[in-house]
Amino acid sequence: MAVSKAGTSYELSGPEGAPVVALIHGLGMSRGSTYSAMVPMLAENFRVLSYDLCGHGETSLPTETPSLTVLSEQLIALMDELGIERAALVGFSLGGMINRRVAMDHPERVSALCILNSPHERGEEQQKLVEERAKDTSAGGPGATIDATLERWFTEDFRRDHAEKVAEIRDVVMANHHENYALHRFVLAAGVVELIRPNPPITHPTLIMTCENDSGQPPEMSHAIASEIAESEVIILPELQHLGLIERPELFAEPVAAFLKKTLS
Repeated sequence: MAVSKAGTSYELSGPEGAPVVALIHGLGMSRGSTYSAMVPMLAENFRVLSYDLCGHGETSLPTETPSLTVLSEQLIALMDELGIERAALVGFSLGGMINRRVAMDHPERVSALCILNSPHERGEEQQKLVEERAKDTSAGGPGATIDATLERWFTEDFRRDHAEKVAEIRDVVMANHHENYALHRFVLAAGVVELIRPNPPITHPTLIMTCENDSGQPPEMSHAIASEIAESEVIILPELQHLGLIERPELFAEPVAAFLKKTLS
């Protein structure tokens, strides 16, 4: 583990000189809790950069109010410091919003996109409701909704058979700084508005994945994202919920690795 000049905690693995793949986690999580199973597989062929978002994991709290732009510039600053000209950006949930923002603002720095379980256009009424809910529940911190959240994230069978893993994820989320968590939660809620129908459009090679039973980022959202990115690919994994990436990491790692090998070779 290393820390950038700006306080971003990160790790690099895989062969030097190989194409770079940057992994971006989601709200309340960390690089390790999200991608620990995927890194070794990707690192066989790629230089893998994983890092913690502002105020998450081992990264210091942000010095300005979080937004998709602030979070995208965090990655650009890290790439600059490490001398990385271009990277394929794999983003989960909020991370799948951040990587789209980077692709829109810095298209020359992005070689490909993998957008995993990430939200998109909700409709005006639902969008307003999601933003209001994010504001109303933020005062209690992550603990205010953690039980309901874990039920949405993991299937019932996984919660029963892998209680220790669920407890581990609970601890990661509960360790978050309350105000920082609330601010990032609002970015997750409100930020999708700036990603809808980008002009100019995103043109990078793109793989979009979600799970059949992800209630917040359902298949129709993945198809909507794909409709706005020419020649993008969509994979819907059956039965799983929001944290299918942790429940069945191989179902994500294998198609992501195959897509990146095809795209970056």
